[in-house]
Amino acid sequence: MMQPTMSRAQAEDSVRAALRGFATEADISGLGQDDPLRSTLELDSIDFLTFVERLSATGGWIEESDYPRMSTIRSCVDFLTDTR
Repeated sequence: MMQPTMSRAQAEDSVRAALRGFATEADISGLGQDDPLRSTLELDSIDFLTFVERLSATGGWIEESDYPRMSTIRSCVDFLTDTR
């Protein structure tokens, strides 16, 4: 059964929630739509994998081949709101 598509606002909230713990709340709330997540928040490979796993819990499994699409807030929101 196909998951109902979440709104862009819900998707962005999910992305920002998945980033909590890797940076201060101020850093996360100040993160721009197109800021590169890994370099801006200094996420290492394990941090990035943890972020993707958290995000998977909210929007369905994210395949490793989709990881490049998880580079910015905007690209994550686009991915989560895409009708898959």
